[in-house]
Amino acid sequence: MQSMPRLNQLLHAQREPVVPLHAATVLLLRDGPQGLEVLMTRRSLSASFAPGAYVFPGGGIDTADAQAHALARRRPGQRDEHLTQAIAAIRESFEELGILLARRADGTAADASDLARLDRHAALLPQCQAQGLTLAADEVFVLARWITDRDLPRRFDVPFLVARMPHKQTPVADEREQFDPVWVRPADALAHHREGSFFMIFPTVRTLERLLHFPDVATVLQACAETEEPLWTSCPRAGLLMGREARYMEGDAPFGELALVCPDGQMLHPLDWQNEQPVPLLKNVQRLTAANPGVMTGPGTNSYLVGDPRTGYIVIDPGPDDPEHLERLWRAAGGDIRMIVCTHSHADHSPGARPLQALCLNAGQGHGVPPVLGLPSAPTARAASHFTPDRALQHQELLTLISQGLEPEITHTLQVIHTPGHAANHLCLVLVEDGLLFSGDHILNGSTTVIDPPDGDMTAYLDSLDALDDACAEHGIDFILPAHGHVLGAARQAITQLRAHRLQREAKILRVMQALPEGTLDEWVAQAYDDVPERIWPVAKRSLLAHVERLRALPPGND
Repeated sequence: MQSMPRLNQLLHAQREPVVPLHAATVLLLRDGPQGLEVLMTRRSLSASFAPGAYVFPGGGIDTADAQAHALARRRPGQRDEHLTQAIAAIRESFEELGILLARRADGTAADASDLARLDRHAALLPQCQAQGLTLAADEVFVLARWITDRDLPRRFDVPFLVARMPHKQTPVADEREQFDPVWVRPADALAHHREGSFFMIFPTVRTLERLLHFPDVATVLQACAETEEPLWTSCPRAGLLMGREARYMEGDAPFGELALVCPDGQMLHPLDWQNEQPVPLLKNVQRLTAANPGVMTGPGTNSYLVGDPRTGYIVIDPGPDDPEHLERLWRAAGGDIRMIVCTHSHADHSPGARPLQALCLNAGQGHGVPPVLGLPSAPTARAASHFTPDRALQHQELLTLISQGLEPEITHTLQVIHTPGHAANHLCLVLVEDGLLFSGDHILNGSTTVIDPPDGDMTAYLDSLDALDDACAEHGIDFILPAHGHVLGAARQAITQLRAHRLQREAKILRVMQALPEGTLDEWVAQAYDDVPERIWPVAKRSLLAHVERLRALPPGND
């Protein structure tokens, strides 16, 4: 099973990222007059990491933290690892801000009178033992886990913990590592950051963005109490946008592409959408985006070149009949195009096939005329989607490029998978040697594809998703290269989420149909798609119709 691209196809020499150090940080929360507030402090301008940034208190995990479990209260299900992290966070809160999450022997919470008997410059744990105080680690929950980006020279593996701010305690910064403690609503901190007056690093910003969805402290703690695992884990990746550093989490659209092109985290890959130059993704895979951006096409249709100068190239989805785009494709292949494959017959994918074939014929560079391959459009296709290939591809057929006269021999093999649903003649392609899936319009990055009956069929679409999941399992595929948008990573997870999204939408449509049994499609779409902009409703109505037809075709009791 191939689970990653061949190392000899990676664009950049690989390096081993720095091993992260273990640390812990804690978000101390309280309910303010206008909702949830979090305690933040400003780091020293001379700090070695994130100088001058507003952060949550925290620091490194000491050996003593792991040896102090007997001095801490723990809740059922709280693992040793998380208990150690909670102890470290409590200790750091005490050292940096003079805040103590602890309880007396009688179970009451420690307050300012207990703090007055403690020395912030001495080790906390022995003092608590002497004073009969037990660390309230059971009141500290795991919110998230952040692992510092792979490209940075100093890295940390940090759980972000949460706890309610103890009553009758006031934060006082140590004036060495932390300054200016401030209670702030997440929305206000983010607004000040955008204005440039409240500098925060990427994980802090994204954590506050997640907190926007919680109205109060109890809701945050309840969400964390439901699982002893982080609500999310992230090791961000960095790319170049307009020549500047840009960082992304796992759920962000460019993340998968950065993982494919720079798996070790080097910040080398440009993410800007442009139509002038092909974008290398691997040594044997290039993407050239057509100049046809729009509501339906996103940044434009992605044409892909698979192959290299030793084997020649296969073009996947030549796109619209745009002479400039087609000439760029031809030049990127050095004129050596062996096959032209269309994933389906829609107007932004297949019309360029014949003109590109003619360009190869007229150039006459001795490589022959590349055949146009795909599946012919079905009778259900719209007139603008008529397509007849030179040869119809078969499900599971292999298209292979082989180097001639080279040792060792080089191959690039595409396996055809028939995936009706978006269109009756839709197909996807697996680059077998490198574990990549070219998904056409069946799976997109950043949006869901339109299913437009009669050529589109929702049941066939969902069945095809299952077939693609099987292919990903068989070939160890982790990356999906869509016809619109950046490369997707975590392929099987993406397919699972897409299928769940479709079925959730279908359940919502069913509820609307049951509430308005005599309603029109326009009335149904207004309620079933009330979470998308109204300008999208005419397009959404086509997919709604596909769901309606599927629901009406289901046997009784299966809806």
